[in-house]
Amino acid sequence: MAAKVIGYARVSTSGQDSDRQVADLRAAGVRADDMYVDSGVSGAKAKRPELDRAMSALEAGDTLVITTLDRLGRSTVNMLELSRQLDERGVNLRVLNLGGEAVDTRTPMGRMVFTVMAALAEMEWEVKSERNRDSVTKRRAKGADLGGRREQWTDQEVRRARGRIADGESATAVARAFGMSRATLYRRIGALAD
Repeated sequence: MAAKVIGYARVSTSGQDSDRQVADLRAAGVRADDMYVDSGVSGAKAKRPELDRAMSALEAGDTLVITTLDRLGRSTVNMLELSRQLDERGVNLRVLNLGGEAVDTRTPMGRMVFTVMAALAEMEWEVKSERNRDSVTKRRAKGADLGGRREQWTDQEVRRARGRIADGESATAVARAFGMSRATLYRRIGALAD
């Protein structure tokens, strides 16, 4: 049986799109039925369902293809453990962002390149996270907007809704009229200062 080329792609949130990764993997020779994609799964998690399926499908002599090292995980330790597992099973690894050449983790040079690139990928992620935390801290200190969901109903609207309930209208009907859930309405009424 001929060696297979199996592709793995991952996006961290369900709102992200894996199309670019899939297109790159297809261009690298991965067939559609040999493609595994985790959507909405963080690289920090050791267990990713589609990666587990891809690993189960790999046999000695096969090649696992990924677009970038950070698709395998966030920590160098996690990526090196995965590399060790592939090596023990006789599976090759090809990382497209390293010029498309196969990184043969069965050779000393391949392990060294993989280890250095895994460490760099982890460092890049940590630096990015640190910058995000620093930015939030600075914006919070300035009292700046941190984003997130904006409050849709003013206290005055909530008071009107409370008045309608007091006049005998059902909470469900009032909440619907104001475009909020009944739970949100009760929470907002309970939070009113007066």
